[in-house]
Amino acid sequence: MGYGIHILAKGPRACFTRPEMKSERVSYDCITPSAARGLIESVYWKPAIRWHIDRIEVLNEIRFDTFRRNELGSKMPYQNAKKAMDKGAEIHAIASEDRQQRATMYLKDVAYVIDAHFELTDKAGVEDTVEKHYNIALRRFRKGQCFNQPVFGCREFPADVILLDSTSEIPKSHYAGSGKHDLGFMLYDIDFEHDMEPMFYRAVMEDGAIDVARAREEVLR
Repeated sequence: MGYGIHILAKGPRACFTRPEMKSERVSYDCITPSAARGLIESVYWKPAIRWHIDRIEVLNEIRFDTFRRNELGSKMPYQNAKKAMDKGAEIHAIASEDRQQRATMYLKDVAYVIDAHFELTDKAGVEDTVEKHYNIALRRFRKGQCFNQPVFGCREFPADVILLDSTSEIPKSHYAGSGKHDLGFMLYDIDFEHDMEPMFYRAVMEDGAIDVARAREEVLR
């Protein structure tokens, strides 16, 4: 077990898209472990360490809302953009010819307490120690520094990430004392070492908290 941190992540909107929904974006009931790891890595990530999510506590009531918007039905190929850049030529897409209207079902007013720890990877060098990376991570969280904007699933849903310590006041979960809530199978993470194979786990929320560390032992591929 590596050094651990506790953070509060909150925002007005979130969308953790279910992969089984092909054309429309439909969010899971709460943040996935991979999305929680992405929040932390947006603040501090190095090849020498690997973050693991241990616990997720859902503070606010799970509420959904929807909106519709116009989107392009396809992406511009990278090769086309590169050729245009190399030749100094213009490149464009005609939105009116490739426009599609899509719906998004997202979460409203979300807040989570996330417990995580990191471990050294095989890319760690002699100078890489857990104390060194732990202190750097704490300093970046306290100063509000990040490599890129932390988001809740989609780039248009920014997240506020706050480091919690022994003096921090944590709001009581809306689901405290409510017992168990089975949220079904949820994406756990992507196995980048095996052809980006998705991994799933059974998310069971007890009194507002999901014990991700225990569920990690039952991850399905």
